[in-house]
Amino acid sequence: MIATSATRLLTTASGATRRRAAETVAKAMSTSTATSSAIGTDGRHKIKQPREEWREGIYDHNNEPMVKRRDGTYQPIEKLRGFINYERNPEPYRKPLERLMDWGELNPVEGDDEKHSEIERKVQAARCMDCGTPFCQTETGCPVDNLIPEWNNLVYNGQWADAIDRLHKTNNFPEFTGRVCPAPCEGACVAGLIDGPVTIKNIEYSIVDRAWNDGLIQPRLVKNRTGMTVAVVGSGPAGLATADQLNQMGHKVTVYERADRIGGLLMYGIPNMKLEKETVDRRVNLLREEGIEFVTNADIGSNVDVNELRANYDALALTIGATKPRDLPVPGRDLKGVHFAMEFLTKNQKRLLMTKEGTLESQWDKDTFITAAGKDVIVIGGGDTGTDCIGTSMRHRCKSVTNFELMPQPPMERAPDNPWPQWPRVFGVDYGHAEVQAVFGKDPRVYSVMTKEFIGDDDGNLKALVTQDVEITAKGPRAIEGSEREWPADLVVLSMGFVSPEAYISQELGLDLDQRSNIHAVYGDYRTSVEGVFAGGDCRRGQSLVVWAIHEGRGVAESCDAYLKQKREDEVAAGSSAAGGAFANLSSISPNI
Repeated sequence: MIATSATRLLTTASGATRRRAAETVAKAMSTSTATSSAIGTDGRHKIKQPREEWREGIYDHNNEPMVKRRDGTYQPIEKLRGFINYERNPEPYRKPLERLMDWGELNPVEGDDEKHSEIERKVQAARCMDCGTPFCQTETGCPVDNLIPEWNNLVYNGQWADAIDRLHKTNNFPEFTGRVCPAPCEGACVAGLIDGPVTIKNIEYSIVDRAWNDGLIQPRLVKNRTGMTVAVVGSGPAGLATADQLNQMGHKVTVYERADRIGGLLMYGIPNMKLEKETVDRRVNLLREEGIEFVTNADIGSNVDVNELRANYDALALTIGATKPRDLPVPGRDLKGVHFAMEFLTKNQKRLLMTKEGTLESQWDKDTFITAAGKDVIVIGGGDTGTDCIGTSMRHRCKSVTNFELMPQPPMERAPDNPWPQWPRVFGVDYGHAEVQAVFGKDPRVYSVMTKEFIGDDDGNLKALVTQDVEITAKGPRAIEGSEREWPADLVVLSMGFVSPEAYISQELGLDLDQRSNIHAVYGDYRTSVEGVFAGGDCRRGQSLVVWAIHEGRGVAESCDAYLKQKREDEVAAGSSAAGGAFANLSSISPNI
């Protein structure tokens, strides 16, 4: 096939051959610059309805609209040269000034002008190249090894039921990853070598959203139970994936969560505009229908004895996340108005949920709520969490918001030390940055700065902070003398990542830790230093992505299942040995005894 041959040439050739291949494909795609864009004012590929084509003497037996290609012609949608004929066109978020008026999801819903039509989804799926080596699902792409080319092709062919089946083969919760994952698969997409990558993330959540709407996702009731029991501590993405897999393997699973709601990071760490909590509850309720038990307000190691838990279950899986935040030990750190990101985001999300349920007046602790309303806000640290803090502050109607980043501004294109298919470390504009730009007219980020001290008033309230510019050296960041600047600040949110899991459970169990204070368990095995205790997710690998948490949760389940099978065999063997004596000869008489 032409498309497959072209991609094999791009991915396997070297030197002049590869350059010539890239130039050939780029020349074919550059035609769009000489003609009007194939993307219309509605944000979708331009189309002509069949009746218009009939007037021109062209008959489309499928009665499907003709789609404008890069060369300016209108032709039926086809996949053979889709990556050449069609432009990358990701589904946009709702308009910044519109979405700032509510806490609804960024993604458009059916009926919104920004929502892609079924024709546009097919066009975007047609750009998938059917690669000889699909790097999107290798170690540099999708951690859960999603079968991306397969379900892209199924979407192109309109086989949505088969598409959700293939998606669920590797990913327990595509409605989560399709919304919050930064899409390393797109960074590794072969089409991204010389053009925009396939809109994999958009296609993923369109598959799962349609499956929910069409009733294709139903409880999978387990017919045969093993009689073995597992306690899973932590209900974030790793814990839920562990529980889901083990339950389908036939084991009885109970999930313990210290918060008042199931979901962990998904419920309280990711704000509502990125992931609606109804979406989390919908999946949790499905897991509950499938037989998983959930226990909330159970802080293992605090109000529940972890050794008692271990004694009552055949295995224990720890998926407790990395919840110990990185602090900023500078003068003035204890002033009122300096908070960790998770404290800020969690209190906000709890308030939203209570407001929606009508319990705000009776349950809300007004004195501990952190508001950005009318304040000069500074978010220290970038990444997804930093952006979430910016977006939350904007919805609080802050006076201003500034985002400090220690590192220099990333380049606009890949640097020589950041080749494809690595994750592209390039400058980008996330939803929070776009919202600040829309309201205040400038990007909120300030690069190459570090905080020197916080300044307070006579009542111990934060009123400003002082920064120094930094330069990156071989030994790390170095402050530039004489570069101090003072910034007004009523609220500072520390979003500098997480260093490790909290230690009280591992200390109680006597678990070995690694050099970063994470629970020590070998990748791929997930067994800790204590028999029958497993660990996975951020508490084992360190702070990472939701998709990595799902991957590790599935791995924990596989390892735990192998352990339980062996334990059951050992118990059966021990029981047979104990039976011995007068009944020993009966085994040779009847194979059923």
